[in-house]
Amino acid sequence: MPSDYIPDSDAEFDAWQAQFVTYASSHATPLGLTADQITALTSAQTTWNGLYAEHVQARNWAMGARENKDESRAALEQRLRALTAQIQIAPGATDSMRAALGITIRDTTPTPVPAPTTRPVAQIDSSQRLRHVIAFADEGTPTSRAKPAGVTGCQVWVKLGDPAPSDPKEMSYLATDTRTPYTVDFEAEEAGKRAYYMLRWVNTRGEPGPWGAMVTATVLGLEL
Repeated sequence: MPSDYIPDSDAEFDAWQAQFVTYASSHATPLGLTADQITALTSAQTTWNGLYAEHVQARNWAMGARENKDESRAALEQRLRALTAQIQIAPGATDSMRAALGITIRDTTPTPVPAPTTRPVAQIDSSQRLRHVIAFADEGTPTSRAKPAGVTGCQVWVKLGDPAPSDPKEMSYLATDTRTPYTVDFEAEEAGKRAYYMLRWVNTRGEPGPWGAMVTATVLGLEL
């Protein structure tokens, strides 16, 4: 139920007060109201009626004025944007002129792409004969297949056969793979050997990031 019998909104209050004053004025005696009370009530109502009517008129005018303002701005913005687009490609327009106009000054210097700072995490599926399938993901998002920002691919390096490499210089470059996984196929005579892999990200300028942890697996041979 409403907490107050007097409506909150002005429109509902206006209708309610009109009904109240009309009924109270015509039933003053049984309601226990004096003539002075009714006079004071109708005087207050007259003041309200006048000011409320002015308010409604002003509100309607403001709504119309706002609609006109919005339409005018939209039309002006359309012209300004069209002229700005023309100015941006004008041969004689300089950045100082653009600054004076308060429009965008385009950055024509490419932002350098930094070298990767994170490492790829690799997992080897060696269940197929003479094949290793290497899945890789970023250490920061190990459950996502997405590469880090600015990275073009993942370098894959390998050393086939023991002992394990003590330095990446002992390894051979296989490929730069742009999508996981990367597949390595072996010759039959390489079966039984252990393959050691190290991976690292490389950016669009060919700059490598840090090496990921070494992973290893044995090359499964053919059944006789």
